[in-house]
Amino acid sequence: MENKELGIYIHIPFCKQKCYYCDFVSFSNKQNLVEIYIKAVKTEINHYFDNKKMLENYNVTTIYIGGGTPSYIDSQYILEILKLLENKLKNNQTKFRDIEITIEINPGTVNKEKLEKYKKAKINRLSIGLQTTKGNLLKEIGRIHTFENFLETYNLANLVGFDNINVDLMIGLPNQRIEDIKESLHQIIGLKPAPTHISVYSLIIEEGTVIEKLIRENKLQEMDENLERNMYWYVKNTLELNGYIHYEISNFAKKRKESKHNINCWLQKEYIGIGAAAHSYLNGVRYSNSTEISAYITRMNQLNEQVIEDILKLSDNISNNSIETNLEEQIEPIYEIEEIQTLEDKKKEYMLLGLRKIEGVQISKFKEKYVDNPIFLFRKELEKLVSEDLLRIDGDYIKLTNKGLDLANIVWEEFV
Repeated sequence: MENKELGIYIHIPFCKQKCYYCDFVSFSNKQNLVEIYIKAVKTEINHYFDNKKMLENYNVTTIYIGGGTPSYIDSQYILEILKLLENKLKNNQTKFRDIEITIEINPGTVNKEKLEKYKKAKINRLSIGLQTTKGNLLKEIGRIHTFENFLETYNLANLVGFDNINVDLMIGLPNQRIEDIKESLHQIIGLKPAPTHISVYSLIIEEGTVIEKLIRENKLQEMDENLERNMYWYVKNTLELNGYIHYEISNFAKKRKESKHNINCWLQKEYIGIGAAAHSYLNGVRYSNSTEISAYITRMNQLNEQVIEDILKLSDNISNNSIETNLEEQIEPIYEIEEIQTLEDKKKEYMLLGLRKIEGVQISKFKEKYVDNPIFLFRKELEKLVSEDLLRIDGDYIKLTNKGLDLANIVWEEFV
């Protein structure tokens, strides 16, 4: 039997400066911890792969290095992590050179030498955090680069030989105009060569962030929702007219350049998260690491084979519908259990995740995975959402309507 696909996410929580909108676990004042943090990351990798039972039935197909700003730290640390993974994956069904390996980089944090080292380490996909081409907006959201920095980084990446590059943009920023979005889009689309992937995220104002404080103090004004939606539809139409496939709420790609790592998550495939605050999903158990760097480092030093065995036992007990709560207590000092899924939970989540994709949930794939027909299983939810013109049934697919794209949160709530 073919092994199940597995993704690996590695969290590098260090930044030069934290952006005003960011509520991710990242720090701009803990550079002194980089070396011992990377050592803890390698310890966690070793414990996953040295326990043969843990990942023996999995085939790693994607690796994603995110943050924070992974490109901010010395490239040697990234190389050490990837070299360790390459050694651990010698018997993997997918050869290491064929695994999709992505690293997030910020303009101004890489040079030609660093990019060449990434390329040599078999990184084959870059995700560059631009957000906007407008200098005044970059300053207002706490970004420390300029559009010129981005162009230099982008051109260097192409010069080094990276041919799969994502560019991040944002809409819904305070003081952002529709003209700003038009200018940013046309500047990015006009790059030679053009990016293979463009992600466009709406600003979400998270409690406790600098931008939330500025809005609360009336120093910045939150964007009108209708204007933000107009921006979204302008982005969608423009990118589609320029050969990009809209394959997920916020993501557009040239043909066959979709992010495999993210698609696998939306298809409910499993993954392990390495590093502080990283989340994992294995055998119906969702768990995470401590959000504090120092606590994460301490916990990794405590990690032992018994902890791994306990996770395996917990998974077995879920399958047998006989969860032992004391196992959660045993795992808690190392991994924080977030959810132990029942079969019903998995079916609902499959719908929720699948409805992020523009093609929607494939009915035949759902039946193949869970036997049940989702049309019958979720008939009440679907009847309601179809009647409200938020979902439609299109042959073998259940998908969002145009109205559903604007009100996707309402759709997803039905499957929580």
